[in-house]
Amino acid sequence: MGDGVAPRLAIEGLTRRFDGRAVVDGVSMAIEAGQVSCLLGPSGCGKSTTLRLIAGVDWPDAGRIHVDGQPVVDGAARVPPERRGIGLMFQDFALFPHLTVADNVAFGLPRRDPGTAARVRDLLDRVGMTHHAAAYPHQLSGGEQQRVALARALAPRPRILLMDEPFSGLDDRLRDDIRDETLAVLKAEGTAVLLVTHDPAEAMRMADEILLMREGRIVQRGAPYTIYNNPVDLQAAAFFSDLNVIRGRVQGALTQTPFGPFLAPGVPDGTEVDIAIRPQHLAIDFDRAGRGPLPTASHGDAARGIVERARFIGAVSLVELRMEHDGSLLKAAVPSVFLPRPGTPLWVMFRRDRCFVFPRGQAARPQDPQNQSRAA
Repeated sequence: MGDGVAPRLAIEGLTRRFDGRAVVDGVSMAIEAGQVSCLLGPSGCGKSTTLRLIAGVDWPDAGRIHVDGQPVVDGAARVPPERRGIGLMFQDFALFPHLTVADNVAFGLPRRDPGTAARVRDLLDRVGMTHHAAAYPHQLSGGEQQRVALARALAPRPRILLMDEPFSGLDDRLRDDIRDETLAVLKAEGTAVLLVTHDPAEAMRMADEILLMREGRIVQRGAPYTIYNNPVDLQAAAFFSDLNVIRGRVQGALTQTPFGPFLAPGVPDGTEVDIAIRPQHLAIDFDRAGRGPLPTASHGDAARGIVERARFIGAVSLVELRMEHDGSLLKAAVPSVFLPRPGTPLWVMFRRDRCFVFPRGQAARPQDPQNQSRAA
């Protein structure tokens, strides 16, 4: 930081191998006090192992970990877990079944400290569980248990809180409310948070910064808006949403497609590329479908497809079309209700300003913030 204050958590070159394979491979990151960072990636990419290394329940083969500028893992320095000032919160909550809600929250605090009872009351009030202080975990719902687990994790005032898929056991309708409530409490406490999840929506909702992990490495990092709108490669784009992909070959910084030419600046001639577009940015030419005005010229040329299936899924209708020019299947997300019958011909176009052009088969290099996708 410019003011000389060390990050709350700093990791450099963290590596862990099992049977000769690097499960965590040179991971580096920095998290400030009050910041929520999200380690996002598919199952098996090394997220939880990274958390275990930071917590001290496993030891790295290489790398350094500093908390507030002080080494906890650095060469010969290996601070035990209980002295790191790091809290843990897991998906199973791990509440003690024989203790009341209040006693669960107080666990780990000094019993005779006059401030313990006040701290417990304050946290229970923050998470809306004051009236359940005398209840036992089995008497609570999943959402209530999650609130208690959060209060217990925050009770000792950890400098850093590690959260491993903490909301995965909750049903969808409850999950969003609990996420928002949890985020409000974490921000009020000013704790540095590292959240591990495989759910892109959860990362987008909660994180100040997302670190996208793949095969043990960080391949992209940034604010949710940035990482969603500037994916570093095709895999990164596909991790956040469904994609339509059109293939082409670059000639003179342009790729010719049935939807018209697409810019590919800086890509050498002859390079095969994938042009990716999300379903919500695939436009149907409703003028030719007899349902309204023609989209603007920014959508480029139209190509014809035949409807294979259309489903209403809430706020949008998902229309799947088999394209006549190459037989590919494209998906369009259309606002409101639009359910053409199978076999209906429709003309579709791309939102050019929302397309991404990637050299085919080229994956991002780890931890290279300059390696950005090229938007058409």
